[in-house]
Amino acid sequence: MPVSVAEEAGLADMASFAIGILRRQYLIILFTTLVATAIGVTYLRVTPPIYTAKAQIIIDRGKSPFLQQQQAVFPDTPIDAAQVESQIQILGSARIAASVVKNLHLTEDPAFVGGGLADSIKERLHDTLTRFGLNAFISNERTKSDSDPIHQATSVLLKNIQVNRVGISFIIEINYRSNSPQRAAQIANAIAEAYVVDQMDAKYEVQRRASDWLQNRVKELRQQAAANEDAVNAYKAANNMVAAGGTLIKEQEVAELNRQLVVARDKTSESLARLNRIESVLSRSDLGGVDGARSDASIDGAVSDVLSNQIITKLRQQYLELVNREAEFSVRYGKDHAAVINLRNQIRDIKNSILNELRRLAESFKSDYLISKQRQDSIEKDLAKSVAQAQETNKAQARLRELQSGAESSRSLYDLFLQRYMESLQQQTYVTSEARVVAPAAPPEQKSSPKTVVVLALSFLGGLSSGVGLGFLRDIMDRAFRTAEQVERAIGVACVALVPLIKKDPKNTHTPPARRPPAAGSRTICRDAGKFWTVVNAPLSGFTESIRSVKLAADLRRVNGLSTVIGFTSCVPNEGKSTIAASLALLTGQVGHRVMLVDCDLRNPSLTRTLAANASTGIVDVLSGEKSIEEARWRCPVTNLAFLPAPEKSGLLHTSEILASAATKKLFEQLRLSYDYVVVDLPPLAPVIDVRATGHLVDFYFLVVEWGITKIDVVEHGLNRARPVYENLLGAILNKTDMDQIGRYDMKRQEYYDNKHYARYGYTT
Repeated sequence: MPVSVAEEAGLADMASFAIGILRRQYLIILFTTLVATAIGVTYLRVTPPIYTAKAQIIIDRGKSPFLQQQQAVFPDTPIDAAQVESQIQILGSARIAASVVKNLHLTEDPAFVGGGLADSIKERLHDTLTRFGLNAFISNERTKSDSDPIHQATSVLLKNIQVNRVGISFIIEINYRSNSPQRAAQIANAIAEAYVVDQMDAKYEVQRRASDWLQNRVKELRQQAAANEDAVNAYKAANNMVAAGGTLIKEQEVAELNRQLVVARDKTSESLARLNRIESVLSRSDLGGVDGARSDASIDGAVSDVLSNQIITKLRQQYLELVNREAEFSVRYGKDHAAVINLRNQIRDIKNSILNELRRLAESFKSDYLISKQRQDSIEKDLAKSVAQAQETNKAQARLRELQSGAESSRSLYDLFLQRYMESLQQQTYVTSEARVVAPAAPPEQKSSPKTVVVLALSFLGGLSSGVGLGFLRDIMDRAFRTAEQVERAIGVACVALVPLIKKDPKNTHTPPARRPPAAGSRTICRDAGKFWTVVNAPLSGFTESIRSVKLAADLRRVNGLSTVIGFTSCVPNEGKSTIAASLALLTGQVGHRVMLVDCDLRNPSLTRTLAANASTGIVDVLSGEKSIEEARWRCPVTNLAFLPAPEKSGLLHTSEILASAATKKLFEQLRLSYDYVVVDLPPLAPVIDVRATGHLVDFYFLVVEWGITKIDVVEHGLNRARPVYENLLGAILNKTDMDQIGRYDMKRQEYYDNKHYARYGYTT
């Protein structure tokens, strides 16, 4: 997506702003970076190296083949994150640390017990408080523990231990820090070994306690099982209960009769069904008056029920053959043929034979039914008798089952605990740990802290970022005027000149006239004082060119060449307004104009002290009528400048009333008639209100602000309170500008301030 012109301009402005801050604040950024880097180097030099040794153990509950064949007394639960975290806490506990202290005899190592600065301070503090009777403020328990070498060594050891879980695995990493790489590896391995031994001791203790408890419990259960079995045998003997195959004889007899009764009932039902079927067939068969179709149906139904009877099967075959032949002969010879009639007689005889056989079978089925019924009744009587006898022993049998159930439960529980007890005895003789070392610690070859590259990088980057932050904060908090754009944006008027700071006496291109102090009473301006003489001594300097810019702005405001009254003021003292006013007056007089420089800063007449230090009369005397303008003014023979001083007078309090008086207005009207330019040095806006009273005297004002010193808020506040000045303000002058530094604040116009452009025209700095 193409970038618009406005976005490009915004990016350019941001880049210029950032570069400008770096250029303006590079000293503080560089200083902060160097200080932070020096602190990092110092830290590396004074901090002893620390070596970290790493040992790894794994929590593994996989059992050996021997233990897999046995059931544990306390089944292992699956390992989860909480259990791993618990083991991490155990590894970093004081018990493990104390075990390592004892195993490695760390109480004999000065690095772990005594000899340290902290211990020395504690001992001295304790002795001092004891001497003054203030030992009550120290816990006795704490003092005792501090004096215990094992406790001291354990505390030091715990401070240097770090236990971590490796990812989401069951591997735990033990890190120990020490000034000696060999010592670090030794202690890391000792911690892992102490942890494994502690786990084995804990499991052995648990199994031992479980074995003791199981042994007592087995004895109790054995006695209880024996007592319950004795009770069962005694009850059987008392109630004459004999069992065969685990079941009472009466119960077996009732069960057998039940089985026989079921079989008898099935046989009786089958015999009755067959008898009913035969009788139904016989009742529907009528050979004497039934038609042939009905008889055939009866024979067919009877034959279907007795297919297993050979006689009926043969008769039915003969019957079917005769029927077929009778039908064939009837079609061939007719129904009344003798052969057909003979066949019909044979068919009837066979039907009678079949019915006779069916009657014989019916009698046989009836006999079978009666026999089955009689046997069923006999079995039912025997069963009822046996049930009646069995009911007499139901109560005794219920009690017997209860006693047997208790005896079986006691025996099962005894067998279970006996098995667990035997397994516990075997496991107690072979104790293993769930933790094992997978990577023992080795002496580290490189120190772990402080890391030289990291410390230097962090100190450098920290110093750089802090320097940039301080520089940015210092830059945005800088509310002083630095560029002409700031002046115009804050005040709302044009910045007519950037007056450079005069760092040294400029090189004169013209030989000045003889410099000698004025004769007494001559009222000649002192030639040897003030930087404003630069416009005379160095006419091709940047300072003089900026004053020409002020004069040009004033000339453009003049109307038809009339006399102009120009006022110079500032917001606070020492901003250089008097120097600018005198410089403009000298430059204007030097080019041939009639110029009057008036010192109206009645409370602090700095121009008078500089140009006419011996003046005894001045503007106040003229206003009072005691002196004329000619009697009070001073002159410069070189530039034809006239100066009306304001000697300091005691008791001069109401200066604003003096400047606002009609006499002052009349004086300035007279000056307008005699001079082309009347340059007025006015008081500053903030300390006094005199400037506000000069609106009827001055045609326009120039506001002088000091570069890098005058605050924007002060100027805004001062102009808001002096509306007549602001309404007639022609422009602002940025005085004492550091031309070498301004390019860093005005990045867009930095080439404009390059001195090489002015040097081509003979200008000097």
